[in-house]
Amino acid sequence: MALGAVLAALTFTGSADAAPQGWTIAPSAGGGSRPAAQDGRPYIYAEGTPGTVLEDKVAVTNPTTKPLGVTLRGADADNTPEGALDVRAKAKDTGAWIRFAEKSVKIPARTRAEIPFTVTVPAGATPGDHPGAIVASGGGRTAGVSVHLRVSGPTLSALTVEHVRVEKTGSGDEIAYDVVNRGNTTLTPRLAVKADGVFGAVLDKAPRTLPVELLPGRRVSLSEPWHGAPALDSVDVKVTVTAGGGAADSATTTARFVPWPAVAGALAVLAGALCAVAFHVRRRRRPTDTQGSAP
Repeated sequence: MALGAVLAALTFTGSADAAPQGWTIAPSAGGGSRPAAQDGRPYIYAEGTPGTVLEDKVAVTNPTTKPLGVTLRGADADNTPEGALDVRAKAKDTGAWIRFAEKSVKIPARTRAEIPFTVTVPAGATPGDHPGAIVASGGGRTAGVSVHLRVSGPTLSALTVEHVRVEKTGSGDEIAYDVVNRGNTTLTPRLAVKADGVFGAVLDKAPRTLPVELLPGRRVSLSEPWHGAPALDSVDVKVTVTAGGGAADSATTTARFVPWPAVAGALAVLAGALCAVAFHVRRRRRPTDTQGSAP
């Protein structure tokens, strides 16, 4: 379950720049499995084998003139159905493996506090990526830092494309589809779309990177606008998605485009013409029938 109302305020950041609300949270410089550059880390990266205890720190900066109380917790990262990054309300994976030296801290005015934490990788943890986050709440806002945890072992990059369909929307036609991460690594998918009609190709979109960070085991529903879709045609649509590590899959669907208003108008005209012809034939036959019945 997502954090709902918190989403508008939740910001995953590695920046130490002061936010409009005052305080910020960021990875502590120099910690973790990959030491930070002087300008800091964009996220926390940790890697270890099952059973390992990993250590790191986050830094909370209070640039205001008043003390700040902040509460910290670990969370599991997730994708929303539309592909955006989110966190789950209840941690069962990486978020549950995070322990802080102090969950609640009091940070004096104009002070940067570094808070140690550990990530204990369970002995039975599956290899691959386990995305998580550290979420901080205080001073009327919530912010967070991404945690990229990789458990050592064999990795698999795999995905599938499912439920391809062509849909009408208020702004026109679109090609909708689902992408499922079937492997154990985080993927950045690339999309290519082709469509062939009765008389040849009607759409050919070159591969492009999607603005989605697809986490292991997650499904997202995406769509691609189709400007200039044919008015009258039967079209085979092919969606191909690829990602690093050799992940690739394709799926197809058939869409029929019929200009129903025009067809309805033509049928109405045809029906009117047939009625007129039938009426004219009946009028011509009536005198002949009357003469033939006279004694």
